[in-house]
Amino acid sequence: MAPLRPGDPAPEFELARDGGGSISLSALRGKPVVLFFYPKDDTKTCTVEAISFSGLSEAFASAGVALIGISPDSVKSHDRFAKKHDLAVALAADEEKTVVNAYGVWAEKSLYGRKYMGVERTTFLIDAAGIINHVWEKVRVAGHAEEVLAAAKILRTG
Repeated sequence: MAPLRPGDPAPEFELARDGGGSISLSALRGKPVVLFFYPKDDTKTCTVEAISFSGLSEAFASAGVALIGISPDSVKSHDRFAKKHDLAVALAADEEKTVVNAYGVWAEKSLYGRKYMGVERTTFLIDAAGIINHVWEKVRVAGHAEEVLAAAKILRTG
C-alpha cells in the first residue's frame, strides 16, 4: 500500500478511547484534526511526546483543532498512562491495528539488529473536510508538538 500523502482522504475510523466511549474521525468533521501515532504507552519517548502535546492541548483547542494520540495499547493501558502523566489529550486504542495499517504507520522496525513490527512515530494534520494536509514521518519529538500547532493554526486561518 502506498503511503498516505497530503491531498489524500484520511481513512475513517472509530476507536475506543481512554476514559470510556469512542472517538471517530467522522464525528470531528468540520474541524481540523491532529492524529499522532506513537508506539507504546509509558515508554520514554512516547511519554515525552504525549506530555508535549498535552501541554499544548489548550492552544490546539482554542485554535479549533482536535488532538488524538493513537497506539495499539488497550484502553486500560491508556487510562493508566493518562492518569500517571496527567495527560489532556484523547488516547485511542487500536488493539486490532486496523487504523495503524490504514494510515501506513505499522512498519518493520529494527533495534539492535532485531527486526520486528511496530508503529512508526508519525503525525497527520487533517483538514476540516477530512483531507490530509500534512504528514510528519519518523518524528523527532523535541519541538514537534509546537511545529504541528503552528501548521494547524495556519490551516485553520488558511
